[in-house]
Amino acid sequence: MTETATREFVHNLHELPHTVKDACFRLGKAPESEREESQATFHNLFLHIHSVRVHLRTLKPTLTFGLGLMAVASFAITIITGVLLMVYYKPSTDLAYQSIKDIHFTVSTGRFIRNIHRWSAQLMVLVVLLHMARVFFTASYKKPREFNWLVGLALLVITLALSFTGYLLPWDQLAYWAITIGSNIANSPRELTDAIGITKFLDPGGLQKRLLLGANYVGQDALIRFYVLHVFVLPLALVPLLGVHFWRIRKDGGLAKPEDPPGGLAEWGGEKRPVFQPLATKTYGLMALVKGNRPPVNRGPENTVMSWPHLFWAELSVFMTTVAVTLILSFYYDAPLKELANAAIPENPAKAPWYFLGIQELVSYSAFTGGLLIPVIVVVGLALIPFLDRRSGGEGTWFGTSNERSVFWQSLFFACAVTVGMLAFTVNYGWLRSWFPNIHQLWIIAINPGSLLVLIFAAWSLFILKRKDSVRLAAVSLFTCFLVGFTLLTYFATVHRGPNWHFYWWPSQWPVH
Repeated sequence: MTETATREFVHNLHELPHTVKDACFRLGKAPESEREESQATFHNLFLHIHSVRVHLRTLKPTLTFGLGLMAVASFAITIITGVLLMVYYKPSTDLAYQSIKDIHFTVSTGRFIRNIHRWSAQLMVLVVLLHMARVFFTASYKKPREFNWLVGLALLVITLALSFTGYLLPWDQLAYWAITIGSNIANSPRELTDAIGITKFLDPGGLQKRLLLGANYVGQDALIRFYVLHVFVLPLALVPLLGVHFWRIRKDGGLAKPEDPPGGLAEWGGEKRPVFQPLATKTYGLMALVKGNRPPVNRGPENTVMSWPHLFWAELSVFMTTVAVTLILSFYYDAPLKELANAAIPENPAKAPWYFLGIQELVSYSAFTGGLLIPVIVVVGLALIPFLDRRSGGEGTWFGTSNERSVFWQSLFFACAVTVGMLAFTVNYGWLRSWFPNIHQLWIIAINPGSLLVLIFAAWSLFILKRKDSVRLAAVSLFTCFLVGFTLLTYFATVHRGPNWHFYWWPSQWPVH
């Protein structure tokens, strides 16, 4: 009996690697049939967010360019490298800068890890913006995907907040004055309350600034708040929203795509075979008979393949591409680190992070209009898009409705001409304050280049609405105008704004101090 138990124990010990693998991976081997491929999807937490089958259009690189996956991959990279940096970072105004220098110059591979963290964060912001544009131009926000559009918009705001809060942590001159500019943008409502004389009784701008910084200046309170937001609060908010975003993609029938004609071919056992004609007219739920059709109703598996391994390999290739791009950028370009933060020596020019430079350009004309009013209008406008453009058609196709591509190009050239013309005019002739030094501030708030751009873009969109009789084309024109305006304002503030926010053709023309 003892000998038998001993032999059994030794045998179990010998088989330990196989039994552990079988426990973790239920199938226990590479899938050899469609049934096993389906089980591999069902039994894996990470694969189960996908359906068993995936449409061939979903696998086309030019449909999505993998932008959503690139954003997720960048977020994963920032989490991993961020945890490594937290081991050495000290969130104190006395120690933060020195800890960053230790990471940069002393810790083994510390500079490279910090570079990866920064570049993955910058890449995440960029691809999230591009992902939003892709979803819009493929009309992937339409029913039943309205809610997921709102979730994606919330993810965009959190992504910007994540990058912004991390900007202060090095506690160098670049970080200190960039956050000072950002906090002044948060304080922009004070321009309006000062103009109408109610700041003493109602000061929402000052409240926003104190909530952001914990004080009226950038100091220890601001650093610890930004640190907690950056490493805990915002990631904790982003991860559940990301899960909801993926869940809604699955429940809404996958990525948006045009309807397939009945029948067709699908992959069965590695071969393309015809499928059945859809006959369903009702949906049967588990609890009762319900009215209406769910997304899968009347859809056969035509033009689909198994998610495992086709979708898995596509996602893995996007992830590896993201890692490769991040590593290459990190190898050749270091994350910036300037002198220790000094409130007595301002950066000139002091610039916000690049994704807020367009707002900073508008703030230079009117703090309230550029820093609060226009961003609120843009965010609310984006949120309302799927509820105002409700006519079906064009889903899952770039510029899928009639005349959409031509309206896009017309709006692009129109927005370029208007934005460049407005910037050239202000550079050469100034604005109201230059012409009328004693003009009341309310006139500056109401009539400035930012407000005029918004009105001109809105008028252009209404013109397209009347001329083309299409809400979708009006939305395309307005979205394109704002996208072009954001890009040109960001470029202009990055390249052509120098000391004292004066215009220079190139940074090489800046005066030497």
